[in-house]
Amino acid sequence: MEQKNHSKWHSLWVLPPIALAIGIFAFMVSGKQAPQKSEQGEPVRFVRTITVAASDFVPIVEGYGSVQPARVWTAVAQVSGKITEMHPRLRDGEIITAGTELFKVDPVDYELTLVRAQAELAELNAQGENSVSLLQIEQRNLALAEKEFKRQKKLADQGTVSRSRADEAERAMLGSRASRQNLENTVALLPIQRQIQQARITQAERDLANTRLSAPFNMRVSGLTIEIDQFVSKGQSLLAGDSVDRVEVIAQVSIFDLKNLFIDQPDIPDDLDLVKDNIAQISGFKPTIKMDIGNDQLAEWEAEFLRISDSVDPQTRTMGIVVAVDSPMQKTIPGIRPPLSKGMFVQVAIAGHIQQGRMVIPRSAIRNDKVYVVNQQSRLETRTVDRLYNQQEFAIIGSGLKSGDQVVVSDLVPAVDGMLLQATTDEMLQQSLVIGN
Repeated sequence: MEQKNHSKWHSLWVLPPIALAIGIFAFMVSGKQAPQKSEQGEPVRFVRTITVAASDFVPIVEGYGSVQPARVWTAVAQVSGKITEMHPRLRDGEIITAGTELFKVDPVDYELTLVRAQAELAELNAQGENSVSLLQIEQRNLALAEKEFKRQKKLADQGTVSRSRADEAERAMLGSRASRQNLENTVALLPIQRQIQQARITQAERDLANTRLSAPFNMRVSGLTIEIDQFVSKGQSLLAGDSVDRVEVIAQVSIFDLKNLFIDQPDIPDDLDLVKDNIAQISGFKPTIKMDIGNDQLAEWEAEFLRISDSVDPQTRTMGIVVAVDSPMQKTIPGIRPPLSKGMFVQVAIAGHIQQGRMVIPRSAIRNDKVYVVNQQSRLETRTVDRLYNQQEFAIIGSGLKSGDQVVVSDLVPAVDGMLLQATTDEMLQQSLVIGN
Protein backbone atom coordinates (compact mmCIF):
# COMPACT_ATOMS: atom_id res chain seq x y z
CA MET A 1 0.00 0.00 0.00
CA GLU A 2 2.81 2.37 0.88
CA GLN A 3 4.54 1.60 -2.35
CA LYS A 4 1.47 2.55 -4.40
CA ASN A 5 1.14 5.92 -2.63
CA HIS A 6 4.83 6.63 -3.27
CA SER A 7 4.42 6.09 -7.05
CA LYS A 8 1.37 8.35 -7.14
CA TRP A 9 3.23 11.28 -5.54
CA HIS A 10 6.20 10.73 -7.78
CA SER A 11 3.97 11.21 -10.87
CA LEU A 12 2.50 14.43 -9.52
CA TRP A 13 5.99 16.03 -9.29
CA VAL A 14 6.27 15.93 -13.13
CA LEU A 15 3.25 18.20 -13.67
CA PRO A 16 4.68 21.54 -12.36
CA PRO A 17 7.61 21.72 -14.90
CA ILE A 18 5.27 20.97 -17.75
CA ALA A 19 2.83 23.64 -16.67
CA LEU A 20 5.67 26.15 -16.34
CA ALA A 21 6.90 25.41 -19.89
CA ILE A 22 3.40 25.85 -21.27
CA GLY A 23 3.08 29.19 -19.51
CA ILE A 24 6.39 30.48 -20.85
CA PHE A 25 5.48 29.48 -24.46
CA ALA A 26 2.08 31.20 -24.14
CA PHE A 27 3.76 34.35 -22.91
CA MET A 28 6.22 34.39 -25.84
CA VAL A 29 3.54 33.76 -28.44
CA SER A 30 1.21 36.38 -27.01
CA GLY A 31 3.79 39.14 -27.78
CA LYS A 32 3.97 38.52 -31.59
CA GLN A 33 1.67 39.88 -34.29
CA ALA A 34 -0.06 37.54 -36.70
CA PRO A 35 1.56 37.29 -40.24
CA GLN A 36 0.17 39.88 -42.65
CA LYS A 37 -0.55 39.29 -46.36
CA SER A 38 1.74 41.44 -48.68
CA GLU A 39 0.77 42.65 -52.14
CA GLN A 40 3.22 41.50 -54.99
CA GLY A 41 4.16 44.25 -57.67
CA GLU A 42 4.45 43.78 -61.53
CA PRO A 43 7.76 42.08 -62.51
CA VAL A 44 10.29 44.11 -64.51
CA ARG A 45 12.73 42.60 -67.06
CA PHE A 46 16.10 44.24 -67.62
CA VAL A 47 17.12 44.47 -71.30
CA ARG A 48 19.93 45.95 -73.41
CA THR A 49 18.87 48.21 -76.29
CA ILE A 50 20.19 50.34 -79.13
CA THR A 51 18.53 53.45 -80.54
CA VAL A 52 17.70 53.39 -84.24
CA ALA A 53 18.70 56.42 -86.32
CA ALA A 54 18.39 57.00 -90.07
CA SER A 55 21.85 57.52 -91.55
CA ASP A 56 23.79 57.31 -94.78
CA PHE A 57 25.01 53.78 -95.40
CA VAL A 58 27.66 52.51 -97.82
CA PRO A 59 26.88 49.02 -99.17
CA ILE A 60 29.94 46.80 -99.44
CA VAL A 61 30.37 43.37 -100.96
CA GLU A 62 33.43 41.22 -100.53
CA GLY A 63 35.05 38.63 -102.73
CA TYR A 64 38.33 36.81 -103.12
CA GLY A 65 40.68 36.29 -106.00
CA SER A 66 44.31 35.97 -107.06
CA VAL A 67 46.58 38.76 -108.26
CA GLN A 68 47.63 38.49 -111.89
CA PRO A 69 49.55 40.84 -114.19
CA ALA A 70 47.42 43.06 -116.39
CA ARG A 71 49.64 42.20 -119.38
CA VAL A 72 51.47 38.97 -120.08
CA TRP A 73 53.93 38.81 -122.97
CA THR A 74 55.28 35.57 -124.41
CA ALA A 75 58.49 35.91 -126.46
CA VAL A 76 58.43 33.65 -129.52
CA ALA A 77 61.41 33.30 -131.86
CA GLN A 78 60.55 34.89 -135.21
CA VAL A 79 63.78 33.74 -136.83
CA SER A 80 66.00 30.69 -136.46
CA GLY A 81 69.61 30.80 -135.40
CA LYS A 82 72.09 30.61 -132.56
CA ILE A 83 71.81 32.90 -129.54
CA THR A 84 74.97 34.99 -129.60
CA GLU A 85 74.15 37.57 -126.90
CA MET A 86 71.95 37.63 -123.77
CA HIS A 87 71.28 40.30 -121.19
CA PRO A 88 73.23 39.48 -118.02
CA ARG A 89 70.11 39.88 -115.84
CA LEU A 90 67.87 37.80 -118.07
CA ARG A 91 66.75 35.33 -115.39
CA ASP A 92 63.44 34.27 -113.90
CA GLY A 93 62.19 36.81 -111.38
CA GLU A 94 64.35 39.70 -112.63
CA ILE A 95 62.63 42.99 -113.47
CA ILE A 96 63.60 44.37 -116.90
CA THR A 97 62.74 47.90 -118.00
CA ALA A 98 60.99 48.60 -121.29
CA GLY A 99 63.29 48.80 -124.33
CA THR A 100 66.08 46.70 -122.82
CA GLU A 101 67.58 44.29 -125.35
CA LEU A 102 67.09 40.77 -124.06
CA PHE A 103 69.00 38.61 -126.52
CA LYS A 104 70.43 38.51 -130.05
CA VAL A 105 70.32 35.77 -132.69
CA ASP A 106 73.29 35.39 -135.07
CA PRO A 107 72.42 37.91 -137.85
CA VAL A 108 74.96 36.90 -140.54
CA ASP A 109 72.59 34.83 -142.68
CA TYR A 110 69.93 37.53 -142.57
CA GLU A 111 72.42 40.27 -143.44
CA LEU A 112 73.47 38.25 -146.53
CA THR A 113 69.84 37.77 -147.53
CA LEU A 114 69.27 41.51 -147.26
CA VAL A 115 72.34 42.34 -149.36
CA ARG A 116 71.28 39.81 -152.00
CA ALA A 117 67.77 41.25 -152.18
CA GLN A 118 69.12 44.79 -152.51
CA ALA A 119 71.48 43.69 -155.31
CA GLU A 120 68.64 42.00 -157.17
CA LEU A 121 66.60 45.19 -156.94
CA ALA A 122 69.49 47.22 -158.32
CA GLU A 123 69.85 44.72 -161.17
CA LEU A 124 66.13 44.94 -161.88
CA ASN A 125 66.30 48.74 -161.99
CA ALA A 126 69.20 48.58 -164.47
CA GLN A 127 67.32 46.10 -166.64
CA GLY A 128 64.30 48.37 -166.51
CA GLU A 129 66.26 51.36 -167.73
CA ASN A 130 67.73 49.26 -170.53
CA SER A 131 64.30 48.00 -171.56
CA VAL A 132 62.95 51.54 -171.72
CA SER A 133 65.84 52.55 -174.01
CA LEU A 134 65.34 49.50 -176.26
CA LEU A 135 61.63 50.28 -176.46
CA GLN A 136 62.35 53.77 -177.68
CA ILE A 137 64.71 52.35 -180.36
CA GLU A 138 62.21 49.69 -181.37
CA GLN A 139 59.48 52.28 -181.75
CA ARG A 140 61.68 54.17 -184.21
CA ASN A 141 62.46 50.90 -186.07
CA LEU A 142 58.77 50.16 -186.27
CA ALA A 143 58.04 53.58 -187.70
CA LEU A 144 60.67 53.02 -190.42
CA ALA A 145 59.40 49.47 -191.10
CA GLU A 146 55.85 50.70 -191.52
CA LYS A 147 57.01 53.46 -193.84
CA GLU A 148 59.06 50.99 -195.92
CA PHE A 149 56.14 48.56 -196.12
CA LYS A 150 53.84 51.27 -197.44
CA ARG A 151 56.38 52.29 -200.09
CA GLN A 152 57.04 48.70 -201.22
CA LYS A 153 53.35 47.93 -201.33
CA LYS A 154 52.68 50.99 -203.48
CA LEU A 155 55.45 50.02 -205.88
CA ALA A 156 54.22 46.43 -206.04
CA ASP A 157 50.71 47.65 -206.85
CA GLN A 158 52.22 49.73 -209.69
CA GLY A 159 54.20 46.69 -210.90
CA THR A 160 57.50 48.41 -210.41
CA VAL A 161 58.76 45.83 -207.90
CA SER A 162 57.87 42.24 -207.28
CA ARG A 163 55.24 41.23 -204.76
CA SER A 164 57.90 39.36 -202.72
CA ARG A 165 59.64 42.65 -201.96
CA ALA A 166 56.42 43.98 -200.51
CA ASP A 167 55.95 40.79 -198.44
CA GLU A 168 59.47 41.06 -197.01
CA ALA A 169 58.77 44.67 -196.02
CA GLU A 170 55.55 43.59 -194.34
CA ARG A 171 57.35 40.75 -192.51
CA ALA A 172 59.97 43.20 -191.22
CA MET A 173 57.22 45.56 -190.04
CA LEU A 174 55.40 42.75 -188.16
CA GLY A 175 58.65 41.62 -186.53
CA SER A 176 59.29 45.13 -185.33
CA ARG A 177 55.80 45.31 -183.93
CA ALA A 178 56.34 42.05 -182.02
CA SER A 179 59.61 43.34 -180.58
CA ARG A 180 57.94 46.55 -179.50
CA GLN A 181 55.12 44.60 -177.89
CA ASN A 182 57.56 42.45 -175.94
CA LEU A 183 59.48 45.46 -174.73
CA GLU A 184 56.26 47.23 -173.74
CA ASN A 185 55.24 44.17 -171.70
CA THR A 186 58.65 44.08 -170.05
CA VAL A 187 58.43 47.77 -169.14
CA ALA A 188 54.85 47.35 -167.89
CA LEU A 189 55.89 44.54 -165.54
CA LEU A 190 58.74 46.54 -164.07
CA PRO A 191 56.65 48.24 -161.28
CA ILE A 192 55.26 44.87 -160.14
CA GLN A 193 58.70 43.27 -160.19
CA ARG A 194 60.06 46.21 -158.18
CA GLN A 195 57.27 45.77 -155.60
CA ILE A 196 58.02 42.07 -155.29
CA GLN A 197 61.71 42.74 -154.88
CA GLN A 198 61.04 45.55 -152.43
CA ALA A 199 58.87 43.16 -150.41
CA ARG A 200 61.78 40.72 -150.29
CA ILE A 201 64.03 43.51 -149.03
CA THR A 202 61.46 44.50 -146.40
CA GLN A 203 61.16 40.88 -145.28
CA ALA A 204 64.94 40.58 -145.10
CA GLU A 205 65.14 43.80 -143.06
CA ARG A 206 62.39 42.54 -140.79
CA ASP A 207 64.12 39.20 -140.28
CA LEU A 208 67.35 41.04 -139.51
CA ALA A 209 65.55 43.26 -136.99
CA ASN A 210 63.96 40.17 -135.42
CA THR A 211 67.38 38.82 -134.57
CA ARG A 212 67.26 41.27 -131.66
CA LEU A 213 64.47 41.13 -129.06
CA SER A 214 63.73 43.88 -126.53
CA ALA A 215 61.32 44.12 -123.60
CA PRO A 216 58.05 45.73 -124.78
CA PHE A 217 57.22 47.09 -121.30
CA ASN A 218 58.49 47.01 -117.73
CA MET A 219 58.24 43.34 -116.89
CA ARG A 220 59.23 40.53 -114.57
CA VAL A 221 60.88 37.61 -116.39
CA SER A 222 59.37 34.15 -116.05
CA GLY A 223 59.53 30.85 -117.91
CA LEU A 224 62.99 31.41 -119.43
CA THR A 225 63.89 28.46 -121.72
CA ILE A 226 67.03 29.62 -123.56
CA GLU A 227 70.76 29.89 -122.88
CA ILE A 228 73.69 31.56 -124.64
CA ASP A 229 74.94 29.69 -127.75
CA GLN A 230 71.69 27.74 -127.93
CA PHE A 231 70.04 27.27 -131.34
CA VAL A 232 66.42 28.38 -131.47
CA SER A 233 63.86 27.60 -134.14
CA LYS A 234 61.28 29.95 -135.57
CA GLY A 235 58.10 29.75 -133.50
CA GLN A 236 59.84 28.46 -130.37
CA SER A 237 58.71 29.99 -127.02
CA LEU A 238 61.66 31.63 -125.33
CA LEU A 239 60.39 33.38 -122.20
CA ALA A 240 57.43 35.18 -120.67
CA GLY A 241 57.16 38.67 -119.23
CA ASP A 242 54.62 39.85 -116.64
CA SER A 243 53.79 43.54 -116.46
CA VAL A 244 54.87 45.19 -113.20
CA ASP A 245 53.17 48.53 -113.92
CA ARG A 246 49.64 47.23 -113.43
CA VAL A 247 48.06 44.18 -111.82
CA GLU A 248 44.51 42.88 -111.86
CA VAL A 249 42.36 40.78 -109.55
CA ILE A 250 39.24 38.89 -110.60
CA ALA A 251 37.27 38.70 -107.35
CA GLN A 252 34.45 36.18 -107.19
CA VAL A 253 31.44 37.90 -105.60
CA SER A 254 28.04 36.43 -104.76
CA ILE A 255 25.42 37.71 -107.18
CA PHE A 256 22.96 37.93 -104.28
CA ASP A 257 25.30 40.37 -102.52
CA LEU A 258 26.24 42.19 -105.72
CA LYS A 259 22.67 43.32 -106.33
CA ASN A 260 22.81 45.32 -103.08
CA LEU A 261 25.23 47.75 -104.75
CA PHE A 262 22.62 48.69 -107.35
CA ILE A 263 19.87 49.66 -104.90
CA ASP A 264 19.04 53.38 -105.30
CA GLN A 265 21.79 53.68 -107.92
CA PRO A 266 21.44 56.53 -110.48
CA ASP A 267 20.09 55.56 -113.88
CA ILE A 268 22.69 54.20 -116.30
CA PRO A 269 22.93 56.20 -119.58
CA ASP A 270 21.72 54.62 -122.81
CA ASP A 271 24.91 55.56 -124.66
CA LEU A 272 26.92 52.33 -124.70
CA ASP A 273 30.19 54.08 -125.60
CA LEU A 274 29.71 56.51 -122.72
CA VAL A 275 29.12 53.65 -120.30
CA LYS A 276 32.13 51.75 -121.62
CA ASP A 277 34.47 54.72 -121.27
CA ASN A 278 33.20 55.81 -117.84
CA ILE A 279 32.14 52.54 -116.23
CA ALA A 280 33.98 53.24 -112.97
CA GLN A 281 32.36 56.68 -112.49
CA ILE A 282 28.88 55.51 -113.55
CA SER A 283 28.86 52.43 -111.35
CA GLY A 284 30.26 54.30 -108.37
CA PHE A 285 32.17 51.18 -107.33
CA LYS A 286 35.18 51.90 -105.11
CA PRO A 287 37.16 48.69 -104.63
CA THR A 288 39.84 48.11 -102.02
CA ILE A 289 42.24 45.17 -102.04
CA LYS A 290 43.09 43.73 -98.64
CA MET A 291 45.53 41.05 -97.52
CA ASP A 292 46.30 39.60 -94.11
CA ILE A 293 50.06 39.83 -93.56
CA GLY A 294 50.03 38.27 -90.10
CA ASN A 295 50.28 39.65 -86.56
CA ASP A 296 46.78 41.10 -86.92
CA GLN A 297 48.03 43.44 -89.66
CA LEU A 298 46.03 44.13 -92.80
CA ALA A 299 47.63 45.58 -95.93
CA GLU A 300 45.34 47.63 -98.18
CA TRP A 301 45.51 49.03 -101.73
CA GLU A 302 43.05 51.38 -103.39
CA ALA A 303 42.00 49.82 -106.69
CA GLU A 304 40.15 50.77 -109.87
CA PHE A 305 36.99 49.01 -111.00
CA LEU A 306 37.34 47.81 -114.60
CA ARG A 307 34.48 45.52 -115.55
CA ILE A 308 32.16 42.68 -114.60
CA SER A 309 32.74 39.25 -116.08
CA ASP A 310 30.27 37.98 -118.67
CA SER A 311 29.16 34.79 -116.90
CA VAL A 312 28.11 33.34 -113.55
CA ASP A 313 29.83 30.35 -112.01
CA PRO A 314 27.08 27.68 -111.85
CA GLN A 315 28.78 25.93 -108.93
CA THR A 316 29.26 28.85 -106.54
CA ARG A 317 26.72 31.30 -108.02
CA THR A 318 29.39 33.99 -108.07
CA MET A 319 30.36 36.58 -110.65
CA GLY A 320 33.80 37.96 -111.36
CA ILE A 321 34.56 41.61 -110.62
CA VAL A 322 37.77 42.79 -112.27
CA VAL A 323 39.75 45.48 -110.42
CA ALA A 324 43.24 46.87 -111.07
CA VAL A 325 46.06 48.58 -109.20
CA ASP A 326 48.56 50.82 -111.00
CA SER A 327 52.26 50.90 -110.08
CA PRO A 328 52.02 48.25 -107.35
CA MET A 329 55.80 48.20 -106.90
CA GLN A 330 55.88 51.91 -106.05
CA LYS A 331 53.15 51.47 -103.42
CA THR A 332 55.21 49.01 -101.42
CA ILE A 333 55.91 49.96 -97.78
CA PRO A 334 58.41 47.60 -96.12
CA GLY A 335 56.86 45.78 -93.18
CA ILE A 336 53.46 47.34 -93.81
CA ARG A 337 52.46 46.74 -97.43
CA PRO A 338 54.24 44.13 -99.57
CA PRO A 339 54.39 44.31 -103.38
CA LEU A 340 51.34 42.85 -105.09
CA SER A 341 52.81 39.84 -106.86
CA LYS A 342 51.36 37.25 -109.20
CA GLY A 343 49.49 34.51 -107.40
CA MET A 344 48.77 36.38 -104.14
CA PHE A 345 45.34 35.46 -102.74
CA VAL A 346 43.60 38.65 -101.63
CA GLN A 347 40.26 39.97 -100.48
CA VAL A 348 38.46 42.64 -102.51
CA ALA A 349 35.93 44.91 -100.79
CA ILE A 350 33.75 46.84 -103.23
CA ALA A 351 31.84 49.87 -101.96
CA GLY A 352 28.85 51.18 -103.91
CA HIS A 353 26.89 54.44 -103.99
CA ILE A 354 25.93 55.93 -100.62
CA GLN A 355 22.37 54.94 -99.68
CA GLN A 356 20.68 57.71 -97.73
CA GLY A 357 18.29 57.38 -94.79
CA ARG A 358 18.98 53.73 -94.02
CA MET A 359 17.91 52.03 -90.77
CA VAL A 360 20.76 49.79 -89.62
CA ILE A 361 20.48 47.36 -86.71
CA PRO A 362 22.44 44.29 -85.59
CA ARG A 363 21.42 41.12 -87.39
CA SER A 364 21.13 39.37 -84.03
CA ALA A 365 18.26 41.71 -83.10
CA ILE A 366 16.01 40.17 -85.78
CA ARG A 367 14.08 37.04 -84.85
CA ASN A 368 11.99 35.51 -87.65
CA ASP A 369 11.65 38.91 -89.38
CA LYS A 370 10.54 40.49 -86.11
CA VAL A 371 12.24 42.82 -83.65
CA TYR A 372 11.45 43.70 -80.04
CA VAL A 373 10.95 47.41 -79.36
CA VAL A 374 10.65 49.23 -76.05
CA ASN A 375 7.71 51.61 -76.48
CA GLN A 376 7.16 54.93 -74.69
CA GLN A 377 5.46 53.15 -71.78
CA SER A 378 8.62 50.99 -71.30
CA ARG A 379 6.72 47.93 -72.45
CA LEU A 380 7.62 45.31 -75.02
CA GLU A 381 6.25 45.73 -78.52
CA THR A 382 6.87 43.23 -81.32
CA ARG A 383 7.40 44.72 -84.81
CA THR A 384 7.54 42.99 -88.19
CA VAL A 385 10.32 44.47 -90.32
CA ASP A 386 11.22 44.33 -94.00
CA ARG A 387 14.92 43.48 -94.29
CA LEU A 388 16.52 44.79 -97.51
CA TYR A 389 19.78 42.88 -97.09
CA ASN A 390 22.48 41.88 -94.63
CA GLN A 391 26.01 43.22 -94.54
CA GLN A 392 28.41 41.44 -92.23
CA GLU A 393 26.85 41.63 -88.73
CA PHE A 394 24.39 44.39 -89.71
CA ALA A 395 20.90 44.26 -91.19
CA ILE A 396 19.55 47.10 -93.36
CA ILE A 397 15.85 47.63 -92.72
CA GLY A 398 13.50 48.89 -95.40
CA SER A 399 10.36 49.37 -93.28
CA GLY A 400 9.02 48.59 -89.82
CA LEU A 401 11.26 50.91 -87.80
CA LYS A 402 11.63 54.65 -87.43
CA SER A 403 14.28 56.94 -85.99
CA GLY A 404 14.32 56.95 -82.21
CA ASP A 405 12.98 53.42 -81.73
CA GLN A 406 14.67 51.44 -78.97
CA VAL A 407 15.40 47.95 -80.26
CA VAL A 408 16.04 45.16 -77.78
CA VAL A 409 19.34 43.39 -78.51
CA SER A 410 19.42 41.01 -75.53
CA ASP A 411 17.57 37.69 -75.36
CA LEU A 412 14.05 37.68 -73.95
CA VAL A 413 12.64 34.30 -72.97
CA PRO A 414 9.72 34.35 -72.85
CA ALA A 415 8.91 37.52 -74.82
CA VAL A 416 5.35 38.69 -74.19
CA ASP A 417 3.94 41.85 -75.71
CA GLY A 418 3.20 44.43 -73.06
CA MET A 419 5.65 43.12 -70.47
CA LEU A 420 7.35 45.84 -68.42
CA LEU A 421 10.99 46.47 -69.34
CA GLN A 422 13.85 48.50 -67.97
CA ALA A 423 16.19 49.41 -70.84
CA THR A 424 19.93 50.03 -70.73
CA THR A 425 21.78 51.25 -73.81
CA ASP A 426 24.47 48.89 -75.09
CA GLU A 427 27.08 51.56 -75.72
CA MET A 428 29.56 49.26 -77.47
CA LEU A 429 26.95 47.93 -79.89
CA GLN A 430 25.56 51.41 -80.46
CA GLN A 431 29.04 52.67 -81.35
CA SER A 432 29.60 49.75 -83.74
CA LEU A 433 26.60 50.92 -85.79
CA VAL A 434 28.27 54.31 -86.25
CA ILE A 435 31.60 52.73 -87.22
CA GLY A 436 29.85 50.32 -89.59
CA ASN A 437 28.42 53.24 -91.52
